[in-house]
Amino acid sequence: MKGYLRSDGRKGIRNVVVVAYLVECAHHAAREIAYGFRDREVHLIGFPGCFPNAYADRIMRGLTTHPNVGAALLVSLGCESFDHAGLAETIEATGRPVHTVVIQESGGTAPSIREGREWIEQTLSSLDSMPTAETNVSDLVVGVICGGSDATSGLTANPAVGRASDLLIEQGATVIFEETGELIGCEQFMADRAASEELGREIIACVEKAARYYTVFGHSSFAPGNADGGLTTIEEKSLGAYSKSGKSTISGLIKPGDIPPRGGLYLMDVVPDGEPRFGFPNISDNAEIVEMIASGAHLTLFTTGRGSVVGSAISPVIKVCANPDTFRRMGEDMDVNAGRILEENATLDDVGREIVDKIVQTAAGRPTCSEALGHQEFILTYKTFEPIGPGCLPGATR
Repeated sequence: MKGYLRSDGRKGIRNVVVVAYLVECAHHAAREIAYGFRDREVHLIGFPGCFPNAYADRIMRGLTTHPNVGAALLVSLGCESFDHAGLAETIEATGRPVHTVVIQESGGTAPSIREGREWIEQTLSSLDSMPTAETNVSDLVVGVICGGSDATSGLTANPAVGRASDLLIEQGATVIFEETGELIGCEQFMADRAASEELGREIIACVEKAARYYTVFGHSSFAPGNADGGLTTIEEKSLGAYSKSGKSTISGLIKPGDIPPRGGLYLMDVVPDGEPRFGFPNISDNAEIVEMIASGAHLTLFTTGRGSVVGSAISPVIKVCANPDTFRRMGEDMDVNAGRILEENATLDDVGREIVDKIVQTAAGRPTCSEALGHQEFILTYKTFEPIGPGCLPGATR
């Protein structure tokens, strides 16, 4: 399969132009610019906040220089705190086309929309000439996440994704699993699989941090739909979430925006550091998808029992449906029917191999269900993180 070769050596499986608003005041103009190209590879992303946040700045830099991104249009109001000049310099340094529309300097909404659309039209015609290179499974970074879980999730889709994760890692790929708030109770299991004792201690500490964080807010990562679907406790949900990680050695612990240094399995710590300040850490599933994309994920495996329809900007989402009834009801939104394990005598290995095949097809350019339906969800809010410690990436040169 062919990928788009970027200046840092990474290879993209898509060649998207992102339109990025840098404050909520610029959201409308950016949306109108992107909407004019809704049937082409132009995706809307952005940060709504007006006051600065180092996490948001880092995530936006990771997204706009992601291997699936070929060019970026930045839309600024002009008086927000976001460092739009610094972001543009970061993008330009990678060789990608970049342009900034400053609404207050362009004459307002309508002139800014015209300026942005003209630039995108010119840029799209030049993207076809970008260099390509042969891409293998070993080049891929795959994120895994669960959402809308029910009692079937831990029996079918999640462990089948775990089998797929092991197969991918055997071929040299990188897999990122996340949501430390949904792994409470499983920290020792993960520590036992860590590449070093020090990494094991870091894993335990990050899950304990998540438990403290949720205690302050009086609410864990457990929704009413989870209970309606037959789950009873966060620990029960955690076991299902944990099974997505398969059986491979955990190579490292990363935070949003950290790029895994080599192939293997990585746990992403998504719960902010320090005292709880910015509200619930996983405001929606797409918040974690965005964070994994910022860490290089080319695509995301999304397991669901109750049913979720979301996709994502920049990186395709592959839906793995746990519940056969949900698959029958929402089949146009689902890519893989893991419910076959319950009804058709399929094994976890069977579905795991099917998932890997679907990943290869997606990486080769075939649209996922969410892509075909036009889903490009995106959300980015405030958080704060300290840099990872030396024990988080055993053996890596940092």
